[in-house]
Amino acid sequence: MVADRALILGPLADAGVTPEQVTDVVFSHHHPDHTLNAALFPAARYHDHWAIYQDDLWTDRPADGFALSPSIRLAATPGHTAEDISTLVDTAEGLVVLTHLWWSADGPAEDPYATDPAALHASRRAILGLAPVLVVPGHGAPFAPTAATPR
Repeated sequence: MVADRALILGPLADAGVTPEQVTDVVFSHHHPDHTLNAALFPAARYHDHWAIYQDDLWTDRPADGFALSPSIRLAATPGHTAEDISTLVDTAEGLVVLTHLWWSADGPAEDPYATDPAALHASRRAILGLAPVLVVPGHGAPFAPTAATPR
């Protein structure tokens, strides 16, 4: 959720991308703060934990291991909700993970809204086991994981 949609569309425009050029939108989970502005991208496929949606077509598929492209895939990472997924992006610098497993580099160590704290910690350990160079959390600045990153 943003106070002004320009906070989403402005950086895209600065990068030379129009809303119509966005091909894929990934819902890490179905809380409104992560889904409210999806309609800004009319040509996109929408991905969640169990399907792809585009226009009036619903295609069932599990997210875990699904490849959006040769360098982008999805991973089931339950914890914050049972349906959470993370986006794994292979870059020249290494793996970048977009996820809701962490709120920020500083925590909280325990997600106060987690539906399954044990699953959250297991998902964190699994993602950290992939040795990402950067984590982009759902509610904070990107960070490079360290030994102090909550597991």
